[in-house]
Amino acid sequence: MEWVETTGRTVEEAKEAALDQLGVAEDDAEFEVVEEPKVGLFGRLRNEARVRARVRPTTPRPKDDRRDRRRRRERRPAENGEKASTGDREAREEPTAERASTARSSRPRKPRPERTGRPPATRAEASTDEDGEQNMDVPLLEQAEVARDFLLGLAQEFGVHADVTTVEIESDTVELQMTGDDLGLLIGPKGQTLSAIQDLARTAVQRKTGGSNGRLLVDIAGYRAKRRTALEHFTKQQAERVLSSGRRLVLEPMSAADRKVVHDTVNDIDGVVTSSEGEEPRRRVVILPESQPD
Repeated sequence: MEWVETTGRTVEEAKEAALDQLGVAEDDAEFEVVEEPKVGLFGRLRNEARVRARVRPTTPRPKDDRRDRRRRRERRPAENGEKASTGDREAREEPTAERASTARSSRPRKPRPERTGRPPATRAEASTDEDGEQNMDVPLLEQAEVARDFLLGLAQEFGVHADVTTVEIESDTVELQMTGDDLGLLIGPKGQTLSAIQDLARTAVQRKTGGSNGRLLVDIAGYRAKRRTALEHFTKQQAERVLSSGRRLVLEPMSAADRKVVHDTVNDIDGVVTSSEGEEPRRRVVILPESQPD
């Protein structure tokens, strides 16, 4: 083994550096101190310690011992009292993977169950959208029942007592109306918490039923109904301003649900139309005269 030479502020530090280079423990190395560290005036180090090291060589067995071991191995008799032939040794040394493959092929295989023409019928039927993704058509009232259980459990976690009623607004829209006391915490400022709860309820339904058809809405303490009424009244006032001034009017940023209320309200008023501009979450509705280009 070649020697390595390292330095350090002390002999021990130089030894540690040598062990790092050799990659062995101290007991497996031997050292030679080439130079001791020298300290100069005011304790300054003039020369670093220098050592040589190498991996401690192992002592080989004496030739006579190795020769005797070779003779004993050659004289070892086979199991039947005779020297094993080359063919027998090859048979005994058959690769493990080959023996395992032979054993697997000799095992009887379990018969596979026969497949029928179509899977068992379920309550939910699968459909495929334009992107090729599979959607499950689950009855909307069944989805609403799952969402109702989710909302009741959420209210219990918040420590409030609430009732949840399912109201079918349209053929493809169901609203879950939660009523009770002290539900303001579930509504949040400007209904932000309510919107988050609605998204969570939809996610819970999707995971449990796989249903993705129809619309599920959530209202808490009549907040959405009250806001819808107030927003319709506000929109009619702004539409009158546009009609009288003849100039477009840009409203403040709103959620998608609130923008829909504005669009639907203006749609029933002659002489004005609406459009949307901006990006979420700053997207807003513009009310403008019907004759004015967008």
